[in-house]
Amino acid sequence: MTDNINHPPHYRQGKIECIDAIEAALTPEEFVGYCKGNVLKYVWRERHKAGGNSLAKAQWYLRRLLAKLD
Repeated sequence: MTDNINHPPHYRQGKIECIDAIEAALTPEEFVGYCKGNVLKYVWRERHKAGGNSLAKAQWYLRRLLAKLD
């Protein structure tokens, strides 16, 4: 079953997920900013694209952000 929130297949090349490549390419501070920006983006577009899926994706990025801050 496809999980478009947690592990979308279109964000994976072989065994590498895009988010992991982005994190590896950025400093920790830059990655925190990237996650914050994505939380804002997905909340912002919620009424215009994918509704609950957008909020779920915002939550996914917020969890990732919180894990980085722990």
